[in-house]
Amino acid sequence: MLGIRLICVGKLGEKFWKEAVKEYEKRLAGYCKLEIVELPEQRLPDRPSEGQLEVALRKESELIRAKIPQGAAVIAMCIEGKTMSSEQLAETFGEMTLSGTSRIAILIGGSCGLDAALKREARLRLSMSPMTFPHHLARVMVLEQVYRALNIQAGGKYHK
Repeated sequence: MLGIRLICVGKLGEKFWKEAVKEYEKRLAGYCKLEIVELPEQRLPDRPSEGQLEVALRKESELIRAKIPQGAAVIAMCIEGKTMSSEQLAETFGEMTLSGTSRIAILIGGSCGLDAALKREARLRLSMSPMTFPHHLARVMVLEQVYRALNIQAGGKYHK
């Protein structure tokens, strides 16, 4: 069974985000072995300098790298990434598994995004939209799309 580790910077605060995540964890149980890893977001002043931002993102990237499973295909969620349909995401997952990938690590940065070097190292940079979303919502959206893609692959009826 495909292993997916969702590595997120920042914690879910509100109960409704946690409930939405739990719903998709439950739905995904039949399709993959899902693991969600939450990492602390670096504290920054209200108006950080470019240098402060770079240091914070670098520290977060070190924590992220430590949680990426050995040999996993890395997908970095970022606004400048490639956009694709749900069907294309299903195809991408299928191609990854056919090429021998058994683990996928999906990275969601905190409010300041992901370190540029980490994004360059990823096998795929993926964007849900050119719009910006809070990372709490992005987590739910990513889980929904992973569920949809795996359901498409399995010939399920969720995707219409």
